[in-house]
Amino acid sequence: MDKPSGAGFRRARQRAGNLLTPYALLIPAAAMFAVFIIYPLYRQFNISFYDWHIFPGASNPGVGLTNFRAMFKDPAVRTAAVNTLLFVVITVPIQIVLGLAAAAILTDRLPGRGLLRGLIFIPVVTSWVVVAYIFAYIFAEQGGLANAFLSLFASHPVHTDWLAHRWTGEAVIWIVSIWKGIGWSFIMFLAALDGVPRTLLEASRVDGAREGSVWRHVVLPSIRPTMAFVLVLLLIGASQVWIQVFLLTGGGPYGSTQVLLGVAYQQAFSFFNFSYAGAIASVMALVVLVFSIVQIRLLRRGQVR
Repeated sequence: MDKPSGAGFRRARQRAGNLLTPYALLIPAAAMFAVFIIYPLYRQFNISFYDWHIFPGASNPGVGLTNFRAMFKDPAVRTAAVNTLLFVVITVPIQIVLGLAAAAILTDRLPGRGLLRGLIFIPVVTSWVVVAYIFAYIFAEQGGLANAFLSLFASHPVHTDWLAHRWTGEAVIWIVSIWKGIGWSFIMFLAALDGVPRTLLEASRVDGAREGSVWRHVVLPSIRPTMAFVLVLLLIGASQVWIQVFLLTGGGPYGSTQVLLGVAYQQAFSFFNFSYAGAIASVMALVVLVFSIVQIRLLRRGQVR
């Protein structure tokens, strides 16, 4: 058998290098993902089956599913689960509708559209600490702008302590989350709408289609993958709500505005009950995994074949 020539060997080595280079470049990112994501998830799931203690040398006896059973019987967890579900159901659809509406308006060549786009997106990059202080001032009992505005329509001064009651506190959390999150969905939809073929839109309008029909039969099908992407990422993000609750109400009064991630944080770092917190976080991770699978299927279904 003839030996491969020098040129053929070099070409084979070059092809092998071209195949291996992308995987070699992925090694640092894959290593970081394994160290900072996969391993913590594994440890979190693992310690949820033990009575685990943080102190070195302490005994960590196995308890099986005890933490999971206790979680489903815990009134605080049930309240937090209801609050988390309400947050998802209320904030996600509103962010999608308002973000899409703003993107539809600002795709046209309106005067000052660049400034308007920036104003909508600024809350996304603003620190949660700054946003929380602003809204805490707006909804303060004494001197708050919300009470001052309501006092204009009432026959007496209004001194509602918005953050000291469950449903008014929940409403403030929903409002601030929607206000801060619209900009993200707006940017996603703006990019998607810019990618809709103009010739297709013009042809539909020339054929006499009304604007509603154009949106229903042309625009929305064209941005369907983006809508699925935005929907599922918003669902995942909303299911992990905590920082705004922590900063605005602290989960109070008496845990009535607490959310699941807040309960897990409290159990871990206030009561040092890391096993119980791990069980809560593991269930939440499972929910996020389900959302991710739904995302992949929706995106594949929305692809044009």
